[in-house]
Amino acid sequence: MIDRQDAAHLMVAAARGHLSGSRPYYFTSANGDVIAQTRVNAETAGLFREADQIFADGQPLVFASRLLCRVQLPERVATTDLFHDVARLAEREGTTFYLLGSTEAENRSAVAGMRARYPGLRIVGNCHGYLAGEALEKKLDEINALAPDILWLGLGVPREQIFVRDFASRLSNVGVIKTSGGLFDHLAGKVRRAPLWVQRAGFEWLWRVLMEPRRLFWRYFTTSPQAIYAILRYSK
Repeated sequence: MIDRQDAAHLMVAAARGHLSGSRPYYFTSANGDVIAQTRVNAETAGLFREADQIFADGQPLVFASRLLCRVQLPERVATTDLFHDVARLAEREGTTFYLLGSTEAENRSAVAGMRARYPGLRIVGNCHGYLAGEALEKKLDEINALAPDILWLGLGVPREQIFVRDFASRLSNVGVIKTSGGLFDHLAGKVRRAPLWVQRAGFEWLWRVLMEPRRLFWRYFTTSPQAIYAILRYSK
């Protein structure tokens, strides 16, 4: 149970401590949608159980831990915030990044924005997330040769977890793989974060629905009841 700053330090330390030639550490995150998916899909649940670290990326999870659990979560560790914590630390320590995911335009825009915001950050490479076949095989070899300390992987659940299962062993020179969902869309400015008071109140999910109703309404309508049931039933 760690806060964002501890999570950032953990990621950098894990990347530094990774032994070249071994499987990269696999860090991921869980929110209400993930809880719902893992409850109804045993394969997805298994993919999450393989993670070396799971961060709580959802304010409702923090509230639930305070009401229902013996051990409480200190705060939400949202990937969209954690990225900046790690980037600031990486600038000082020389930790290298690779950004893989989203569309070509959004990925390129995210990288450009982060280079401008963190001029000392070493981003050794980047690529969109729509690769298959020979192109994917070549990209895996390229990433491994570049040997980034942290690979930020933004493909969405469960595609990014499947990617880790299928290809992590091919990336033995990578220190940490951090699954990142829609991180690059946020970094590129395509998706706007909710105001801080909305985040703290636990309603960023509602903000997202209002921003993208066609894409997200049905998803939250179907998954939220399952997540609420699982949290109430299995919290300890």
